[in-house]
Amino acid sequence: MVKNPTETAAIRLSAEDTGAGKHGTWFRGEHTHFNPSCEQMIDTDAVAEQVLKGWLPPDKPIKPDTKITAFGSCFATNISDWLSKRNFRVLNKGEDATRAYVVTMGEGMVNSFVIRQQFEWAWEGRVFDQPLWHGYKAEEFGYDPEIQAETKRIFDETEVFILTFGLSEVWYDEPTGNVFWRTIPKEVYDPARHKFRVSSVEENRDNIAAIYHLIRKHRPDAKIIFTLSPIPLIATFRDNSSLTSNSVSKSVLRVAIDEVVREHANEGHLYYWPSFEIVTDVFHSPWKPDRRHPPTRVLRYIMTLFEHHWCDSPADNPAPDLRLAWARACAVSGLLPFELEDILHRRRKFRLRKTLNNLSSG
Repeated sequence: MVKNPTETAAIRLSAEDTGAGKHGTWFRGEHTHFNPSCEQMIDTDAVAEQVLKGWLPPDKPIKPDTKITAFGSCFATNISDWLSKRNFRVLNKGEDATRAYVVTMGEGMVNSFVIRQQFEWAWEGRVFDQPLWHGYKAEEFGYDPEIQAETKRIFDETEVFILTFGLSEVWYDEPTGNVFWRTIPKEVYDPARHKFRVSSVEENRDNIAAIYHLIRKHRPDAKIIFTLSPIPLIATFRDNSSLTSNSVSKSVLRVAIDEVVREHANEGHLYYWPSFEIVTDVFHSPWKPDRRHPPTRVLRYIMTLFEHHWCDSPADNPAPDLRLAWARACAVSGLLPFELEDILHRRRKFRLRKTLNNLSSG
């Protein structure tokens, strides 16, 4: 019988583990979670066990009448749309929230600087002495007090904030240090003052921590969910490949989020939802031909998964079947044969059993 925690945590390694042909005993602490094999990731509960472990709330805090606000990048829009269609109360989808920038430009706020700006503007009255905010057509957005008041009202009513961070590459005004929503309109671009850089882990950590503290100050009972968008850069402004720049951009944000969550998670208000890891580490081919957007089936699976773990869906409107959503996502992304998608869509039980039997025997 094991007599103490040290003996419990000391795991005898085989020659296969060490790769050196020798046995050895290593202390691995109280928590040891191994990287799963491909076979383990096929199971219906694989994502819950291999990805969500350690990141879920103790209960399901989102009820049908819980007031939710989600913005930050296009992935936040997916969450907003899903929950709204499922009849949850998403404030930024309401008819009385039409002018706030977190509504009209919510998916365009992809870096931590601009998300922080919205909270400081709404709750602390901070304004900037230069135009930093521009629409999709490069039109200038000002600091309208009515839009500020609408944004403040939305934040004041929110019980669950879902904030998605997208990239760490930023354009900024060198004399002031202020960061723009995105790049600078061509007609006002001044190479002497408008600069580009990759923001640091420390800067993003400070921004994300400031957002957390602002919410705790003004909405002390609210729940906060940080997510990292899996959508890669459409282009980089660095003088190297977009793929490698995207890796850096996401890594900077992932580390910054993790540092803030580790510091404040025990306070019971802050959580991380691993949408980034679900897309990039679970599915074999998680993109459409543009290599930037996940297939609809993959998105639906992630939203279904979120609802199952975060939302207390009413009996008359239960969450969609998670196993079916998982199978469809696996089929469309290459984890399972693509023919399963048609079988599931047409509900051909005989063909489904035959295909699964073939997989098992193979």
